Amino acid sequence: MLYDATRVIDVVIAVITAQGDQVTSTTEETGAAQVAGTEKPKPGKKARVAPKRAHVGPRKAKTPTKAKVPKKARTAAKKVGPARDGSKAAKIIDLLKRPNGATLAEIIKATDWQAHSVRGFLSAAGKKQKLKIDSFKDEAGKRTYKIPK
Repeated sequence: MLYDATRVIDVVIAVITAQGDQVTSTTEETGAAQVAGTEKPKPGKKARVAPKRAHVGPRKAKTPTKAKVPKKARTAAKKVGPARDGSKAAKIIDLLKRPNGATLAEIIKATDWQAHSVRGFLSAAGKKQKLKIDSFKDEAGKRTYKIPK
């Protein structure tokens, strides 16, 4: 009976009596196969087996680090000048410079923009062009914007 020594199997050990007529067998479950008639290894000796490792490929060799390219210095931020003549931004600024300012509806009509676009422009113009824009409600309750002098 030959078995792989690496699998766990049921091992049948046959014991033959001195008479040779009767055969008795016992079944044992062991970690390694044993063949009838073989001797157990001596308890003083250890098996010379390498420790098991994970099933992964070999490590890749490290690549040398590349020389870093120095970063370019940041250029100064562009200064925003006044709005171009004839642009929608110039129209809005002219409306806001009037003595009474301009309502949101007037700015929408002059630019064909939606209300949220007008409000976004006014917010950006106040920050980028450093314009002081006052916002208030008039007697009718309409939102009015004005650049003070």
